Amino acid sequence: MKKIFCLLFIAACTDVFSQSTRIEVDLTKNIGEMKPVWSFFGYDEPNYTTMHDGQKLLTELQNLSKVPVYIRTHNLLTSKGNSDGPDLKWGYTDVYTADPEGKAIYNWIVVDSIIDSYISRGMKPLMEIGFMPKDLSSKPVPYEHTWSKGGNLWTGWTYPPSDYNTWRDLVYHWVKHSIDRYGKQEVVSWLWEVWNEPDIAYWSGTFEEYCKLYDYAADGLKKACPECTIGGPHTTSPRNEKAYDYLLKFIKHCLYGKNFATGKTGTPLQYIGFHAKGAPEYKDNRIRMNMGAQLKDIQKGFELVHSFPQLKSIPIIIGESDPEGCAACSEKRDPKYGYRNGTMYSSYTATALSCIYELMDAYQVNLKGAVNWSFEFENQDWFAGFRELATHGIDKPVLNVFRMLGQMQGMRLKVKVDGGLTIRQIIDQGIRNQNDIHTIASHEKNSAWIMISNYHDDAIPKDSSVVDLLIKNLPAHKALIEHYRVDNTFSNSYEKWKSMGSPQMIEPHQYNDLEKAGQLQLFTSPFWSNVNHSQTHIRLVLPHHAVSFLHVSW
Repeated sequence: MKKIFCLLFIAACTDVFSQSTRIEVDLTKNIGEMKPVWSFFGYDEPNYTTMHDGQKLLTELQNLSKVPVYIRTHNLLTSKGNSDGPDLKWGYTDVYTADPEGKAIYNWIVVDSIIDSYISRGMKPLMEIGFMPKDLSSKPVPYEHTWSKGGNLWTGWTYPPSDYNTWRDLVYHWVKHSIDRYGKQEVVSWLWEVWNEPDIAYWSGTFEEYCKLYDYAADGLKKACPECTIGGPHTTSPRNEKAYDYLLKFIKHCLYGKNFATGKTGTPLQYIGFHAKGAPEYKDNRIRMNMGAQLKDIQKGFELVHSFPQLKSIPIIIGESDPEGCAACSEKRDPKYGYRNGTMYSSYTATALSCIYELMDAYQVNLKGAVNWSFEFENQDWFAGFRELATHGIDKPVLNVFRMLGQMQGMRLKVKVDGGLTIRQIIDQGIRNQNDIHTIASHEKNSAWIMISNYHDDAIPKDSSVVDLLIKNLPAHKALIEHYRVDNTFSNSYEKWKSMGSPQMIEPHQYNDLEKAGQLQLFTSPFWSNVNHSQTHIRLVLPHHAVSFLHVSW
């Protein structure tokens, strides 16, 4: 035990390994605010919000954060279909129907129950205005999709409205109802958007029809609440030329085009939203991720926004920021999704978010949020390989990365990693030739927080990495170190479940054990580190696809 403690933490033990990665964190070199861009989450199936495990997860998400967490949800205006409940990629609120004479009937019960779940916890909705109610769809039949059974996804809910004035009225009454229910001060703090990924089959209309949809929705919103914030268009990956051009044309429409609803020039655009996705593959019986693809999306999106001088300070929201694009596709559907249960997902997320902050600095953009598109799926197998934060109410390792980030406050600090990959290298080559040790750090008052991830795009076993961490300009003689870890042993419910024999029937005592394993865990007991010449050294061994988090206080 004494030898292990020495190996992990005592700088004098540097001869144990011949090579190591050296990291320097200087407590006097601020590089910007530790903006909580990570505190955004989203999912397709809004009805999971009010179910038992959904309620539990929402509470955990808000509890991990010192700031309000934003939730983005599809299908908030979708009509109820023939099925009894929600399904993969499907949910509904039944907000709008029309009587035989075509008069609008509004029913806010279900959507209120969803938004109530957020507001009661101090969360904020990134309110997605979509999708098209059946009685307002220009092609209502067929309406409900059967994607989970192999059917067509793009049915009547994707079509333009049969009447744009009725669409505007729907938005107006929704916003007005929200103000009546929650108060104007609360509603003004929300974010609003129109639709999702209109550049692909989520929208079965033309580009011009989407602009018209947006203009009428924005007009309805502003009539009910002039102070409310609306943006978009939440298009897909800007590294794709077609998606890039769609986003560019939409920005130009909002800045210079004729507003379909008002006839004036321009339409409200108060933040810009686009999506960023990686591109994993399954080849030669192994998973290979591609973080470079996701970061290239972000780079291209930042470049586009940066090219408009009048948009220099506009907020940007990466409306879905993920390793790939299908949260509802399980590992059984495609083996490339097999990374999601364990530490590959958690280390990917930690590294990607560190890189996103670097890209934000490089392009000097006003990034407000990066939405992690994952929540939970009801009535599915345990650890089925969906992109989710929890399974049956048990937290997966990836959620503990957000618990780490939730502790970080104050100002971000300059970090130097010897031999670390640059953003340019990751975008061009991925993380294939070597492991990447990425670090983000912040400090406030008498505390500092340092998150270190060890990531590689390949899902194959690799040796642990040795990290020599130097913390400079510490104004004390001693520093208290609390070291948290996500790896195959710590903060990992998936490995615990596998050690039980991967059961699908869980006994109460097993559930309790899994619940404990899913929490963020200390790697060792807190310890004091001596500070000499305003510096302290900490040496740790970081396994492949592990994440360490150090809280340093003095």
